[in-house]
Amino acid sequence: MPGLSLRYNFLFWRCLPIAANAKENQTPLNEAIDLKEIRVVTADGEPLGIMSSKEALKIAYEKDLDLVMIAPQATPPVCKIMDYGKFCFEKQKREKEAKKKQQTVELKEIQLSCRIDTHDYETKLNQARKFLTSGNKVRVVMKFRGREMSHQTIGRELLEKFLADTQDVGSCDKKPVLDGRFMSMVISPLSTKSK
Repeated sequence: MPGLSLRYNFLFWRCLPIAANAKENQTPLNEAIDLKEIRVVTADGEPLGIMSSKEALKIAYEKDLDLVMIAPQATPPVCKIMDYGKFCFEKQKREKEAKKKQQTVELKEIQLSCRIDTHDYETKLNQARKFLTSGNKVRVVMKFRGREMSHQTIGRELLEKFLADTQDVGSCDKKPVLDGRFMSMVISPLSTKSK
């Protein structure tokens, strides 16, 4: 009977995972659920009672929906009759929205030297202010070359001046620390509660 084989193929394809990635699909659904007793709930949250997985699967297929195990640790396990593809789509959509709302803070780096010219200093200062106002942290690094190592106080004073010049948009997160030939500090943006 050709009609019977088509129906069988439809049921066979219906039980395959809908998720694009196999690792994503850790939730048992349709024929993967083979238990004597499960608690069945509709997509709206209405309880249908305790029944075998075969009965629940039959109800799901009649409504052209999937049987999805949502609480395997419960006794008996709770399964929901729903459109699994739509459920996955809405879940991905919610995750995407949550990711959009998250603000990522990056650590930007500005490099200075002991013999920096005033114009170069102002350019680096403006760049740091731009980073801080956009919500990123700034790591200011002072490089000491050759004999400049004997003049670390000049570098420390320059870093403190840089911190004072960015005081209205940022605060010191990490004081100037010497590490080899580099002295660095981290400036965090000021949290503006008015936004």
